[in-house]
Amino acid sequence: MIIGGSKKDVIKNIKKNIEDNELNKKVEVNDPVLSDEELDNVLNNFYQIRKNKLKYYLKSRLAFKMVKSVGKKLDKSIVIEGIENIKDINNGAIITSNHFNPLDNLTIRKLIKERYKKNLYIVIQDTNLAMPGEVGYLMNYLNTIPLCKRPNYIINTFKPELQKILNKNNYVLIYPEEEMWFNYRKPRPCKRGAYQFAAEANKPIISCFVEMIDTDISDNDEFNQVNYIVHVLKPIYPDLSKSVRENSKIMAEIDYKQKKEAYEKAYHKKLDYKFTKSDIAGLKKD
Repeated sequence: MIIGGSKKDVIKNIKKNIEDNELNKKVEVNDPVLSDEELDNVLNNFYQIRKNKLKYYLKSRLAFKMVKSVGKKLDKSIVIEGIENIKDINNGAIITSNHFNPLDNLTIRKLIKERYKKNLYIVIQDTNLAMPGEVGYLMNYLNTIPLCKRPNYIINTFKPELQKILNKNNYVLIYPEEEMWFNYRKPRPCKRGAYQFAAEANKPIISCFVEMIDTDISDNDEFNQVNYIVHVLKPIYPDLSKSVRENSKIMAEIDYKQKKEAYEKAYHKKLDYKFTKSDIAGLKKD
């Protein structure tokens, strides 16, 4: 699952952000940077394409074929544990997981396929729509919901779209860490957005933590291949006696605590944020 070129600068950025206690800050070096006008264009194009249902269906079908092909290759490297924890969830939910790879959603897709036989929706950053190549194509046509931080967009576009999807008892993946840190093993603090949306929709959180296990099989010059264990943790429900804001804080704290405990159990060490190279899964020794 190595996407892009060398990750040396990314790892330097991870180390620097940890030193600065910026655990949710961007580390990628080649992500698109868009002007307001360019951002308007990619968002408008995203929703305009969906109005042509036949065109969108054909492009979306190709996107799912691409993911299915990659998923087949990775399927044996992904193990699901704790699926019994969500046996009582059948009417849609928001899923949270650690974010470590552009295609790490394949681990959650396998969970949803095994448990619910349904497609997965993914909340993505708006700028991801402008990514080049196959990744950019998937971002535009693979049941994605772009999130732009403009308040008007969140209120008038994002929330209604998310609510419509959840009302149909679907499952939506939101990364509460916000930024992707490539192959970083440790869970990072959870931003409140995912939990606010869950509380507003009165839907549970399916809490997941993905453990990464090194192999001796080379992937490229810098990394060996990695296997994955998806730990399905206890679901988190909004408390109807509390406000949305109260719920978002409490649920985020519970989720982070669960992910922290899952990390410590998986790796047999206490969670801290002192950087070592072993924090980056699959990284070859110099």
